[in-house]
Amino acid sequence: MGYTDQRFNVNLSILFTELPLLERPAAAAAAGFTAVELWWPWIETPTPDRSELDALKKALDDAGTQLVGLNFYAGQLPGPDRGALSVPGEESDRFRANIDVAADFAASVGCKALNALYGNRVDGVDPAVQDELALENLVLAARAADRIGAVLLVEALNKPESPRYPLVSAPAAIEVVDKVNAATGLGNAKFLLDLYHLSMNGEDLHEVIEKYTDRTGHVQIADNPGRGAPGTGDLDLAGLLDRLRKAGYEGWVGLEYKAGDRPSAESFEWLPRPQRAAN
Repeated sequence: MGYTDQRFNVNLSILFTELPLLERPAAAAAAGFTAVELWWPWIETPTPDRSELDALKKALDDAGTQLVGLNFYAGQLPGPDRGALSVPGEESDRFRANIDVAADFAASVGCKALNALYGNRVDGVDPAVQDELALENLVLAARAADRIGAVLLVEALNKPESPRYPLVSAPAAIEVVDKVNAATGLGNAKFLLDLYHLSMNGEDLHEVIEKYTDRTGHVQIADNPGRGAPGTGDLDLAGLLDRLRKAGYEGWVGLEYKAGDRPSAESFEWLPRPQRAAN
């Protein structure tokens, strides 16, 4: 088993960043991949010009790469922010302005998973107020995702790197997933299970897989320590993905790791080329 029976995709917001955005799909394709994912590419605006959206669609189409995951607007990411939807005021407004833009773009390229990062705690704001706002915005996002036949993803990050982010365990993220599904009745909110983040939190990864695979809509991996490619750290990623597969997970596995000092194309030697194209 190992890596042979997985559907891998490349995160173009952390890999191939040595290239301009519109050149990354072709670079991923040249490395043998047929599926990709993205954080929201326009960190300055939730509502980019139509020409920018069209150019990204063309780059994906021309490369023959399928977009399988897209983040909603999340503030300055990479950077200090970890999402916008629970941040009162302008950031929440920007998230709402982005919901249909992101969903419509996802629909235009056949993307079926939209990730909504929760956002950091804000000084002077009652966490309960943030959580109430978050649920309102996640309900709107879940309905937009449902409109295009997609799932809404809720991700747990790790506390060492994201100390102000409230969802820093699998149970915390699952609780939000359940609240959204209860509020909408749609059942399309799912857990984004990131093995790197959960391992950074010291969670029992075998237990997480056993408990939550049935509510998992997407998986991401990087090794730990270092957030590098598989084999650069101590995680048994092949074994963990085997466990996920045996627990019933058949979805995408996003490669969300750092290539380090070398070109991204050289960071895939752990994965034989025939196994890179989505099966």
